[in-house]
Amino acid sequence: MARLALVATVLTVVVVMLGAWTRLVHAGLGCPDWPGCYGFLSVPQSAEHIAIAEARFPHAPVDVSKGWPEMIHRYAAGTLSLLVFTLAGYGFRHRREGLPWKHALFIAGFVVLQAAFGMWTVTLKLWPQVVALHLLGGFTTLSLLFLLTLRLRGKQPKAGARLAEALARMKPWVFGAMMLVIIQIALGAWTAANYAAVACTDLPTCHGEWWPQMDFRHGFDITQAVGPNYLGGQLTNDGRVAIHVTHRFGALVLTIYLSLLLIRLWPAAREAAMGRWVALAGGVLLAQVALGVANVLMHIPLPIAVAHNALGAGLLLAVVNLLWRIQPFHVVRRAPKPARIKQELPA
Repeated sequence: MARLALVATVLTVVVVMLGAWTRLVHAGLGCPDWPGCYGFLSVPQSAEHIAIAEARFPHAPVDVSKGWPEMIHRYAAGTLSLLVFTLAGYGFRHRREGLPWKHALFIAGFVVLQAAFGMWTVTLKLWPQVVALHLLGGFTTLSLLFLLTLRLRGKQPKAGARLAEALARMKPWVFGAMMLVIIQIALGAWTAANYAAVACTDLPTCHGEWWPQMDFRHGFDITQAVGPNYLGGQLTNDGRVAIHVTHRFGALVLTIYLSLLLIRLWPAAREAAMGRWVALAGGVLLAQVALGVANVLMHIPLPIAVAHNALGAGLLLAVVNLLWRIQPFHVVRRAPKPARIKQELPA
């Protein structure tokens, strides 16, 4: 089960990257139906199949170059679903042996919900709310599978009382870092769903201004109605700039917070043989910041943009890993010292 959980985790990273690739090449509607493609199990390519497909969907001409990224993503997601259901079944069958079968069953249920969001992404024509939630669902699935792998394979560190208490006191701060990473991923998902990544093309300013013209009300309007088609986005430029600048500000806050946290955590983590995990989180953070800067300056080149999505997942897993490893440690609550009773001298 541990080996299968690890394979599923790695495959989830691939699915997340394929989802980013599909979105970045504007192939989210490469197939207008779900789960097939124009009613076929694969992208129609022959003249006969293309004629049938366009007769079925006259308002969606066949574009093979857009259909294949979408279907490859679906094939990988379908394979992952089979692995997750196998995990859940194996864990339930051997539940009396102490396996975390409830964890595996929860992941299986969540994957069903994620598949529904994949369907709604197509049927609602890339509605930003659904696209963003679908992306967040992919990151959630990855985190759940990674945590299951850690529970099955990982070894939590042991430490003396002094060191254990030092690590335990850092637990709320690591949890705070995880919350900031999740918020930043959500901002990134909203940026991608609204095609706001290229709203600013210079750094550190935006259009040469430190505070450009922005429309936060429309940029973060989550009540917008379902439109006919969101491919390419429907927001005004000021709305997209508001999203982009907010994502930049979130990246700055996260970078400062996580950098200070890792520096503060390093001495105790190194003593508890956790130094490599702290160093790994720091390395992923630096690489992610560099990729974000490169995305802006180079105008979202496909390989860098996909890598930026993948390292966003990597940063989340690095923080989840740190939190899981310090989770067993607790602050010892010491009993208060008894108050001294003053002895009265006889008169």
